[in-house]
Amino acid sequence: MQIIDFKPVSTYTGPVIYRRMLVVVSLLAALVWTRPAVLVSQALPRALYVSVVDQSGMPVPDLGPADFIVREDNLSREVIRVGPADDPMQIAILVDDSTAARDQVIDIRRALPGFIDALLAPGEAGRKNQISIIGLGNRPTVLSDYTTDRAQLVKAADRVWQQVNAGNYLLDATMEVIQGFKKRDASRPVVVALTTDGQELSTAGYDRVLEALGGSNAMFNVISLGSPAPATDDQARSRDIVVSRGPDVTGGFHDRLLASMALTGKLQQVANVLTHEYRVTYGHPDTLIPPEHVTVSVRRSGLTARGRLVKNQQGPQGRP
Repeated sequence: MQIIDFKPVSTYTGPVIYRRMLVVVSLLAALVWTRPAVLVSQALPRALYVSVVDQSGMPVPDLGPADFIVREDNLSREVIRVGPADDPMQIAILVDDSTAARDQVIDIRRALPGFIDALLAPGEAGRKNQISIIGLGNRPTVLSDYTTDRAQLVKAADRVWQQVNAGNYLLDATMEVIQGFKKRDASRPVVVALTTDGQELSTAGYDRVLEALGGSNAMFNVISLGSPAPATDDQARSRDIVVSRGPDVTGGFHDRLLASMALTGKLQQVANVLTHEYRVTYGHPDTLIPPEHVTVSVRRSGLTARGRLVKNQQGPQGRP
């Protein structure tokens, strides 16, 4: 902006000076009023991992920015770009091998190799996902640490057998897995739990587990096997709460299979969804106060979107 230089004069020039002062005041006013607008309009890119499935549970391809709706505390945000989520996943498979799972263990063991193969297939960037298998009977037991080695994982799957007189430790295992994700600095963590409604012996309460899940950026998925059983103690009630709420707050899902023979097909479907997630980037206002809720949905009817924030971005998880 050009600075107008006022010089002393010996003759009367009142109207001229008044006009010059009016110009300066107008320019300053324009600067004051336009500067906040510029700051408010600034937006930072923020991203979500989003899965979109149809009514049959199959992933929906070829969606673009116009198909997604992202809201922060019910305020709509501009979707900037949409592409495949090609960051490798760190996937913890939690397997119920307690006494209550004696009728399901054979089907679990039979279904795991195909699930492993589908998850290990290289993504578009050529990078493989890492998988770990953890038994839940007696206590959380690592059958295989995170690896891309198929032979090691299949060998671990073969070790899934019913543990005699053993209870289930789903909640304790979930806590340990979340802590492990943090230590490993996992960029795209995922939990897939295969569990029954048998005796739950975990010491972790539902509030601690839900808090850990909510701050982990991990996608928590649960497949319950067998007929539902009523919770008869605090541990079982805590498990039921986590199984019900955990997937919702992390962009995951909870399904129940009455017949474990259907598990092979179900896990193939799960692998298909996990390996066809979108990365949805939207504009987030540059503000000091993070939003309490981030939600993602799609405009087309009959489709379900589930999302979670990409790691190291301020704020809570995305929700469907």
